[in-house]
Amino acid sequence: MKQYKLVVEKHSDGYVAYPLGLKGVIVDQGDSYKEALADVKSAIKFHIETFGEEVMDEPAVLEAFIAETGV
Repeated sequence: MKQYKLVVEKHSDGYVAYPLGLKGVIVDQGDSYKEALADVKSAIKFHIETFGEEVMDEPAVLEAFIAETGV
């Protein structure tokens, strides 16, 4: 079982989750944090089954940072 780094965003109308470092776009949502995680996990499995293990060939994301700046 591989581990993936995920970004989970909280919005006024629910949560959005997506993995870092995979080829293609995988985004899922849910009314709760737990639901968004479960949905994105299912979407990752489907993506791998559909497009093959090659989608996993990207270099793994070692760390992710969230920063803020004024412009």
